[in-house]
Amino acid sequence: MIKAAIFDIDGTLIDTVDLHAEAWVEALRHFGYEIAFPDMRSQIGKGGDQILHGLLPPEMIEEQGDTIKDFRSDLFKREYMHRARPFSSVRALFERIRAAGQNAVLASSGTADEVEKYKQIAGIADLIDSATSSDDAERSKPFPDIFEAALTKLAPLTPNEAVVIGDTPYDAGAARKAQMKSIGVLSGGFSEQALRDAGCIAVYRDVEDLLHRYDSSPLAM
Repeated sequence: MIKAAIFDIDGTLIDTVDLHAEAWVEALRHFGYEIAFPDMRSQIGKGGDQILHGLLPPEMIEEQGDTIKDFRSDLFKREYMHRARPFSSVRALFERIRAAGQNAVLASSGTADEVEKYKQIAGIADLIDSATSSDDAERSKPFPDIFEAALTKLAPLTPNEAVVIGDTPYDAGAARKAQMKSIGVLSGGFSEQALRDAGCIAVYRDVEDLLHRYDSSPLAM
């Protein structure tokens, strides 16, 4: 029986994938690196420590990685965060989860400050049982650390009593490594096939679609 839903945030609950990609492109350009928007967009869903590994030479990451990540974080908060909007029916889905007696947890590769802001943007701060951020994990997605940290906060729940909901193959892969099932949503821009290939046991258009089909979804198992 599923007792907890563990949610990714960016691209799943909040429409921020394009915003994050734009911020990364701008930040890297500031440091002299030109990365095409589509190439950057395909990396969103990983944490900052993993994004750079897919784009820059190892020696550049060693020399400038932390500086670039800090610059990008400040830039996003200053220039992009105010444009973030929740997807439709986010609060209604969390209310449905609460009514079913299940826990709802946020598990993001973003910073703790970003996670707190997203709770307010989505209007779900009062419906969250716990949350994890990059502060809670040594490695970000696609490594399983963040989902494992979320499960730790749900102790004594076991991996088969929780399901991960995310929009990228990185979420599904991380969930699989943490021995949890995952549900995919298409709102982040990845195809249904890509999500299923990564391990999703069910895929929905978005969280509104998941809400409408809640009773037949893995959340109701």
